[in-house]
Amino acid sequence: MFKPRFSLLTLLLACACAVIVTFAGIMALIQHAAGNSVSGMVFLKTLVTVRDNYVEPVDSEKLFDGATTGMVKALGDPYSAYLDKKSFSEITDLTDGVFGGIGVVLGKKDNDFVVVAPMEGTPGDEAGIKAGDKILAVDGTSVDGMQLEDVVGKIRGKQGTEVELKLADASGNERTVRVIRGDIKVESVGGEMLEGTNIGYIRISVFNEQTGNDFAKKYMELEKQGMQALLLDLRHNPGGILGECVKVAQYIVPKGTVVSIKDRNGNTFVEESNLEKVKYPLAVLVDHGSASAAEIVAGAVQDTGAGKLFGVQTFGKGSVQSVYKLSDNTGLKLTTAKYYTPSGRSIHGTGIKPDVEVELDLTGMTDNQLAAAENYLKEELAK
Repeated sequence: MFKPRFSLLTLLLACACAVIVTFAGIMALIQHAAGNSVSGMVFLKTLVTVRDNYVEPVDSEKLFDGATTGMVKALGDPYSAYLDKKSFSEITDLTDGVFGGIGVVLGKKDNDFVVVAPMEGTPGDEAGIKAGDKILAVDGTSVDGMQLEDVVGKIRGKQGTEVELKLADASGNERTVRVIRGDIKVESVGGEMLEGTNIGYIRISVFNEQTGNDFAKKYMELEKQGMQALLLDLRHNPGGILGECVKVAQYIVPKGTVVSIKDRNGNTFVEESNLEKVKYPLAVLVDHGSASAAEIVAGAVQDTGAGKLFGVQTFGKGSVQSVYKLSDNTGLKLTTAKYYTPSGRSIHGTGIKPDVEVELDLTGMTDNQLAAAENYLKEELAK
């Protein structure tokens, strides 16, 4: 990391050659990135002028962090962000399956910060926060103009502390909730045999580092209990690690493409399933909180005819983020590609329409979406 020690003016007066030696390499890189325009010089002059002339002493590291943040923010992509020490640590904790906060996953849609899904059993879930709720303010501060990572950072905090959220539901009704932050430990996979049936039920709440192995264990456990059909619940699943959802697909998607990933240059990377034949009738539950990796699995099931989707339209996040380590404790989360379902569909911004649309009846005593999927599997087994 470049940290100039003297003012530009002093260096120019002392020795022009010293300026060339000190700045030549970095200026070449900056000007190349700026298309050999004056933008590179303006950037460097601004950095040095602020550091040397601002009314109070300035931490050079803070300036570089701010410049890097602004650079990524200029992309206008809510899923790309510079990860400072705190953010880099948090994203590592999330993929490991343990992190602090209220257990709510956010996305950005139409310039609104939207709850993709509250994770089951977390403080956010217990406080009544729902998928589709819009975040309007955090601790009395409006989120207008903020970046996604900023909002997430304000909501997270030490276990036992309180955060106040101003929310608006899908109908525009506003409410305020106060949530006590907890130590969030995500149990990715759970399941059981549906009572009185030979239908196995597996729920995946998020795709983290343990999901593929945990799914395999649960799947084989249910097979030993007599499973003859599978109901996979991906509702309120905000996604996660691509490789883990592909591991799950190996059990339920027939041999061939699971997902295609294309970068800016048209390079295509294909993840495939090696499953010779789908073993059991399959139903998959999805909703507005099913996103990213969850949509990859759902899209592969639908396109290959491996099963039927039940529920409502999914979230529609069809872009791939890569995390680059910039230093020991900072990183860059950058959108580097888009993914496509086996039939070539891009669902970014649109989502996936289920085969059987079922709105969740919040007034009923039973889960009508699950019941519809269960009835379908019973009919399939009766054939």
